[in-house]
Amino acid sequence: MKKILLLHASAGAGHRKAAEAIDRGLRKRGFAPTIADALAYTNPVFRRAYVRGYDRMVREHPKLWATLFDLTDTPSLRPMIQGVRRLGHALSTRPLVKWVEENQFDTIVSTHFLSTEVVGDLRLRGAIGARLVTVVTDYDVHTIWLSKGVDLYLVASESTRRKMLALGVEPEKVAVTGIPVDETFVIPRDRASTRRRLGLDADRFTLLLSTSSFGFEPIEQLAALLQDFQIIVICGQNEALYRRMCANRWPLHAIHRFVHNMDEMVAASDVVITKPGGLTIAEALASRVPLVFFSAIPGQEERNVRVLGEHGIGSSPGSLQAIASEIRRLSSCPAALREARSRTAALARPDSVAAIIEHLVGTSGGALATEAGIQGCTL
Repeated sequence: MKKILLLHASAGAGHRKAAEAIDRGLRKRGFAPTIADALAYTNPVFRRAYVRGYDRMVREHPKLWATLFDLTDTPSLRPMIQGVRRLGHALSTRPLVKWVEENQFDTIVSTHFLSTEVVGDLRLRGAIGARLVTVVTDYDVHTIWLSKGVDLYLVASESTRRKMLALGVEPEKVAVTGIPVDETFVIPRDRASTRRRLGLDADRFTLLLSTSSFGFEPIEQLAALLQDFQIIVICGQNEALYRRMCANRWPLHAIHRFVHNMDEMVAASDVVITKPGGLTIAEALASRVPLVFFSAIPGQEERNVRVLGEHGIGSSPGSLQAIASEIRRLSSCPAALREARSRTAALARPDSVAAIIEHLVGTSGGALATEAGIQGCTL
């Protein structure tokens, strides 16, 4: 049996969730992969700076972050920027390098650009013989994901693939699988019974208002504007936000911290209002639930919005009042809601995990999806 390593990084929840979805899919099919946080094998100072620095930058200095994001995506500067990053990684990721070299995996799957770059360099130096597969967890691609040591990139959509080819990646090294989401998101569910199981009114138009794992706002303002709707509110790890939301709870609102049954929360909802992170988008698409975006982080999240907009999916109104107006339009116009659902279904990749596993171990992804009872959602 192949010795498979799944590497993610704990800078945000999306990269970890993607790796965990593949891990569960492999285990269901009889494999025993190793899953690890690449940052756990790095210098503690580097690890803290990596995790906290991004959060602080996008919260406190979004314009600076946008400038840095675009600057590091400039093709002419790519060699210099890669050189600087590799020097930093050489000083900070020695435990990761040693651990990967010692274990000699057959296949390494990376869901974060840090682990892709580190393992890619090991491949180029001949230090390991593992096949390196990178799963890109957004709908657009920043050049930071690219490494000459990668054997195969698995991407979200055909438009993502075209972007990879435009960046110079060989066609045979890019395959469209969709972003991996837990297969529970594509199990057929009845919306009304799911609401009852969650303690909600089965007949009310229901919204899922979800922030990132760090609890970005303005959830409070949105909840107040939509107080007459049944809303499932997810506050993430922002304990202060959770306490304020509970103290000011509207009668129709259900307030939660970080939840482990997001598949049910999405299945119970008519519309998901969220920040446009790649995994969150993929989960909603897999469940065929329309999206409305707020507070996109400059850079990757704004690009996700743009790519989905090209497919007619999701809306990103410019103000909270406009978001509320869009929700009211969807709730009052069944035809508009049906059209939104149809478009999400067109881009959805409900067999993403099965397709990825097929690329990893050469097993038929379609057959695996059927065996698991995963044939899309009934909404």
